[in-house]
Amino acid sequence: MERSPLTDTPRLVVISNRVAVPKARGAAGAQGGLAGALHAALKDREGLWFGWSGEESESGRTGNIDTQTNDGVTTATIDLSQRDIEEYYNGYANSTLWPLFHYRLDLAKFERETGKGYERVNERFAELAAPLIENDDVVWVHDYHLIPLGERLRSRGLKNRIGFFLHIPWPATRLFVSLPYHERLVRTMLHYDLVGFQTKEWLDSFLHYCRTELGAEVDEDSGSVTLDGRTTLARAYPIGIDWDHFSKLGETGEARNAQQRMMASTRRRISMIGVDRLDYSKGIPERIDGIGRFFDREPERIRDLVFVQIAPPSREDVQSYQEIRETLEQKCGQINGARSEVDMVPIRYVNRGYSHEELFGFFRASKIGLVTPLRDGMNLVAKEYVAAQDPDDPGVLILSSFAGAALQLQDAVLVNPHSPDDIAHAIRKALDMPLDERKARYEKMVASVRDENVQAWTADFLRDLG
Repeated sequence: MERSPLTDTPRLVVISNRVAVPKARGAAGAQGGLAGALHAALKDREGLWFGWSGEESESGRTGNIDTQTNDGVTTATIDLSQRDIEEYYNGYANSTLWPLFHYRLDLAKFERETGKGYERVNERFAELAAPLIENDDVVWVHDYHLIPLGERLRSRGLKNRIGFFLHIPWPATRLFVSLPYHERLVRTMLHYDLVGFQTKEWLDSFLHYCRTELGAEVDEDSGSVTLDGRTTLARAYPIGIDWDHFSKLGETGEARNAQQRMMASTRRRISMIGVDRLDYSKGIPERIDGIGRFFDREPERIRDLVFVQIAPPSREDVQSYQEIRETLEQKCGQINGARSEVDMVPIRYVNRGYSHEELFGFFRASKIGLVTPLRDGMNLVAKEYVAAQDPDDPGVLILSSFAGAALQLQDAVLVNPHSPDDIAHAIRKALDMPLDERKARYEKMVASVRDENVQAWTADFLRDLG
């Protein structure tokens, strides 16, 4: 893959579980997340993005790589066998690591076979990606699916600068040690040159583990972790949105149409919106409980407010995700059954995804944004909601204090997402908030969202990696 001779910066190679190409399963419905965050960096550096296509291979394990170049970014994808998908993706990644890292030990499954599948697929990623990596490339590995990949690339002789970024929380040490072979997993992380976390809280938990469980030499000020003669830097890099790109979406006809659709359909009621992937970490059932509590306390406001929950399905092959969908549908049905009129329902639950243009319009039309995950590495929806607001008449962001974004967006109405009373109180506060207070809160938050954007995030991480 030849690069322009005028390009002085090293080529960027991103490796992640999924790659945002049209054939990737579910990619079109994804809202925010890794794809939008990385596109600009890859484009600027004529980058290569390697990962799983999202498809199941027809002939089991194959070594075929599908390469495409679009908009200045080359993608290289592989298919996985049914066994790989079940053991690596549905199994260890999403039934073991995901719940554990989100403090849901009660949902975590510890099975030897899925752990073997996780290691096997990481080895396969290394086997197929290594020949694509040139000597001067900077390699950036993403997220919990590929924690051991750096060590596997090193075992194949790669001397490149290799960084890793964890997009989800890192659990407290006493929780993390419940993972079988936890020490082996963390030791693989120390083969990266740089390990990044969303917040200082997650970083501190990692450093605490390295010091107390591995006996590593840890410098809290610099974030250096030294073990067995090798030093890794660990630091916090709060991710942001692509401010310029997202702001321009508001000028599109699709965004304006979506805004008008929302405003017309709510019939002059105030619209409150939630946009989340259907996942138990997002706190959607608890959110519905809070809305129900609000309507129980103030039934006269049933005609003042309509809540729209957009929840695209995800990981539908995992049992816990099937259960969360059933729970959510039941809770929404109970409230609507008790509170609806022939011309009005208080909650609209939409189990599908929308384009970013449409979401911009929905956010702009909604005077309250309800973002209440039980635990979240960052949460870019909160930042997108702020970015989409009308500066002259901004809406109010209600945000979980357990989202990483809460550390930057202190002027949101922060809530405990486990408490229906807290959510109900926040909704009333948002509905009654005067314009001058809404504007003052918005102006502080939008400055953070604008300045601490994805370009700054990328530049900070790649500067330290380089």
